[in-house]
Amino acid sequence: MVYNANEDRYQSMKYNRVGRSGLKLPAISLGLWHNFGGVNQFENGRNMVTRAFDLGITHFDLANNYGPPPGSAEEVFGEILKKDLLAYRDELIISTKAGYNMWPGPYGEWGSRKYLISSLDQSLKRMDLDYVDIFYSHRFDPETPLEETMMTLDHIVRSGKALYVGISNYTAEETAEAISILGSLGTPLLIHQPSYSMLNRWIENGLQDVLEDNGVGSIAFCPLAQGLLTNKYLHGIPEDSRAKSASVFLGEENITPEMLRKVHALNQLAAARGQSLAQFALAWVLRSGKVTSALIGASRVSQIEENVQALNMLDFTAEELNRVETILNTQGDN
Repeated sequence: MVYNANEDRYQSMKYNRVGRSGLKLPAISLGLWHNFGGVNQFENGRNMVTRAFDLGITHFDLANNYGPPPGSAEEVFGEILKKDLLAYRDELIISTKAGYNMWPGPYGEWGSRKYLISSLDQSLKRMDLDYVDIFYSHRFDPETPLEETMMTLDHIVRSGKALYVGISNYTAEETAEAISILGSLGTPLLIHQPSYSMLNRWIENGLQDVLEDNGVGSIAFCPLAQGLLTNKYLHGIPEDSRAKSASVFLGEENITPEMLRKVHALNQLAAARGQSLAQFALAWVLRSGKVTSALIGASRVSQIEENVQALNMLDFTAEELNRVETILNTQGDN
């Protein structure tokens, strides 16, 4: 069946400028970290990607090791591109990353020039692309000079293999240094991709200020706290949930009675606004305009449709924001 994109796809999506660049991203972007690997059903992934595009989601985020197995998410996305989206390539923002373990030996991870260029070449081959729109250093490498990593990102842009470059999981101090080095090379840092949610607010302690002061955008991953800020855990821990899996971000030990009380209270606040908990959590991440885009994951089309509706109500009253702070800062049984 030939795919034809929804002609009204740009009517309801909100697009935000990335820092002081010329690029805009959809307020909701789709990440292919989970559920798009070789072990997953291809047609489900295909339906999610095309439905996302029909809803105005133009940004699809990958990394070299996404799967499982590693690399397979890029291969699956490449197949979807070939079957459905090739005619729309110039309407898409496709990103990938390198930094975590990808292949054996001393050149298969971290931030060396050898690894980053080799990894991007492999990613382009898997997706059958000439270039990606954004290429990220996925994590700071404490043993490689930051100058080498940033000079490599500069080289990648100048070689035409990426239009822009970003970093992910860098601290405020590391980010400031990366911005300075890239600026001196003439290739500005476009964007930072940190974890951020109501339950994980580390970027508020300096990183957001660095980004804002330097005109760098941000895209928040795990804005729903690996599903904790959805209705999934409101009635216990499902057997097929992330908490029951080997997730490095969300384990069963994280879902304490105190945490569940907070989630229930947040859910009540969301309901009073006429939103689901997931919509409420996404709106909160985007609330101040400091975050360019919220990067969602999905296992089915209906989740994408629900999450996009968060954009219908992004404004918060001072009372609602204060209520969120009260809930999050409540300790114990009080």
